[in-house]
Amino acid sequence: MSKAKISIGSWAYAIGPYADHPIPLDEVIQKLSQLGFDGIELGGFKPHAHPDLYATKEDRKKLLGMLEKAGLGVSAYVADLWSFPFAGGDPKLVKAFEEMYDRSLELCVDCGFDKIRVDTVSGTPFPKDWDYQETWERVVKTFQKCADKAKDVGKMVVWEFEPGYIFNKPSEVKKMYTDVNRENFKILFDTSHAQMSAVVGAKQIEPKETLKGGVLEFIEMLKGCIGHVHLIDSDNTLHDNETSTHAPFGTGYVDFEKVIPALVKNGYQSPWWCIDLCFWPNAWEITEDSIKFLKDLFPRLGM
Repeated sequence: MSKAKISIGSWAYAIGPYADHPIPLDEVIQKLSQLGFDGIELGGFKPHAHPDLYATKEDRKKLLGMLEKAGLGVSAYVADLWSFPFAGGDPKLVKAFEEMYDRSLELCVDCGFDKIRVDTVSGTPFPKDWDYQETWERVVKTFQKCADKAKDVGKMVVWEFEPGYIFNKPSEVKKMYTDVNRENFKILFDTSHAQMSAVVGAKQIEPKETLKGGVLEFIEMLKGCIGHVHLIDSDNTLHDNETSTHAPFGTGYVDFEKVIPALVKNGYQSPWWCIDLCFWPNAWEITEDSIKFLKDLFPRLGM
């Protein structure tokens, strides 16, 4: 693997606690450059890199120009798909999901971004009136369609599992990768979500499924399956009883000195490591501390 590159997700400054006072994207880009980041992970959420706001090729050239001026690469693009929970099979939502995915993929093509993130969108607990196998097959087919479209334009699709969305057990994560069965479909491994899945078993359909070896065993299960990584700590709690609490580095239970080498050992080949401060109330203020943590850690790990 080439020298580690550090990015951070822009959504941390645009949604959740920042929804009413988002940090403008140009200001985010400028600060990340000043702090020595190698890149940014672009959230496709307004007012950041949503396709509506960068609708034309000329608009997208301006976005690239802003990034190039700051010396920042883009580790991945996170499509704004949360309003379209397609897994239930509602034709309108399925169509809307596909249309937004297509528009987001087009933006990635125009801008030269290599990876696009997806998720299952539908929240937990698993709806009692849904047929599990039918829903599973629908999600698999949708992800296959996403991957096939991305392959045609040379892009990778990465699925981010998490406790707040359906199919969040370790075995389900591995099986999803296997069933989708596309070379350019990989798992997005968020260390906080991994802790909540493999150690806590948060928001899982009974019976709970945890792993004796915790996050490290989970990584071994997914050997060769991981195409992207989000790094952040976990205090074994949920944010608003939905997604994992993305706790600042050093405040939780994730042993990064073991987890990061394990990811590399088990086949993670990308140079990108993305910090994820999603929903953290003072993400803007602790951004500098977050990159300092990794810039201290990586050399000690020989990265």
